[in-house]
Amino acid sequence: MTQQSLEPRTTADDAGEGTRVPAGRSWLDRYFHISKRGSTVAREVRGGVTTFMAMAYILLLNPLILSGKDAAGGTLGQQALITATAFAAAFTTLLMGFFGKVPLALAAGLSVSGVLSSQVAPEMTWPQAMGMCVLYGVVIMLLVVTGLREMIMNAIPLALKHGITMGIGLFIALIGFYKSGFVHQGEATPVTLGPAGELAGWPVLLFAGTLLLIFMLQARNIPGAILIGIVVGTVVAAILNATGVVDPKQWAGGAPELHGSAVSMPDFSLFGDVEFGGWGEVGAMTVGMIVFTLVLAGFFDAMATIIGVGTEAGLADDKGRMPGLSKALFIDGAGGAIGGVAGGSGQTVFIESATGVGEGARTGLASVVTGAFFAACLFFTPLTAIVPQEVASAALVVIGAMMLMNARHVDWADRATAVPVFLTVVLMPFTYTITTGVAAGVISYVAIKAAQGRAREIGAFMWVLTAVFVVYFALNPIESWLGVH
Repeated sequence: MTQQSLEPRTTADDAGEGTRVPAGRSWLDRYFHISKRGSTVAREVRGGVTTFMAMAYILLLNPLILSGKDAAGGTLGQQALITATAFAAAFTTLLMGFFGKVPLALAAGLSVSGVLSSQVAPEMTWPQAMGMCVLYGVVIMLLVVTGLREMIMNAIPLALKHGITMGIGLFIALIGFYKSGFVHQGEATPVTLGPAGELAGWPVLLFAGTLLLIFMLQARNIPGAILIGIVVGTVVAAILNATGVVDPKQWAGGAPELHGSAVSMPDFSLFGDVEFGGWGEVGAMTVGMIVFTLVLAGFFDAMATIIGVGTEAGLADDKGRMPGLSKALFIDGAGGAIGGVAGGSGQTVFIESATGVGEGARTGLASVVTGAFFAACLFFTPLTAIVPQEVASAALVVIGAMMLMNARHVDWADRATAVPVFLTVVLMPFTYTITTGVAAGVISYVAIKAAQGRAREIGAFMWVLTAVFVVYFALNPIESWLGVH
């Protein structure tokens, strides 16, 4: 990653209508403050393209995660999911570019999609699940507008936030291993290598090769390593399939073949397919916990990512404060609602935006370029759909590994930190629910702090959360005691 030497930059909010600018600057320069931030149009375009290349994998992974059945047995079509994913990413990233004026790109959050797939869809229909997505986006926008985000961010311990990110990463990695066929449900054990203790078939071997290739490219700091790995894996898969080496029936999600033209009109059949009723069957407590989990999955990562990328771009001051943060967070929250309406899951800021910053991006023009590329992908969904599930699953494991790197920020020598983080991380994949991991982490943190005589360090908000999560774990006995079903 190329690091630019820059003076501290102004933010989008620093340049109002009355700001003096040198004569001869173009309207593009004046609107995005390109010169003020020490950048050029060429750098912004290069940074925008680099960011797109680094995060284009989401067009493949998001449909893969959301490919399961809902409570009614319904599924979302792959073509429609690719369209929804591309449209929501394009729309929200363009919003961030034109109005946020910062080099941050948005797309479907894998953690949010994981919650929708594993926890929400099994309880309700997909349209109702997307309605929950809209609700979580509205909640985040309200938190930003009211300023409550500051209280929430300060209340939850930093180590626990890292634990949540790590747990979601391990959860996503498990999904990747399972969907690739590398991990199966065993007959005598909960899980096993392959269907019978060994890998079976070329497709799963291709998954392993693609995974190793991406890790090797990342070790060499090659930009767009995930996308390059997916492209190479797909080409190899197409060759194996075309030459008859692999039986087309062995591919989990269909053979890597192009049927018809590579270009087609977008499939907007999922757009607006949102329902806000019918939640009575799952109960108010479940609905509340789902919304809370979605907020956790999308809000904290966004805060850390925005500040981290903003600092690297020189948009933050020497104390790490980034003027205009609320505007970026509001757009990120709006992305949750926009993604739900589009049918492609909640949108959030991607850490891959840092790759564009490393190439010189400093303004919202880079985001506009990234958004334009996502918009162009709307017309190439047939080409995107040929990527086999086994190849796309490799990227899920890579993302999981990247999220687990937060372990370096945890003080493992402090039991009040290590135990809650451990429970948070392991219970997400072991129970296949993100909420359970968060709940166990919060309760154990409060309990251990109290046992150490450090109850004053806990804070009122954490006590409230603990009470809510205790009810969450004891909900079934409580319902039986009260005679409620």
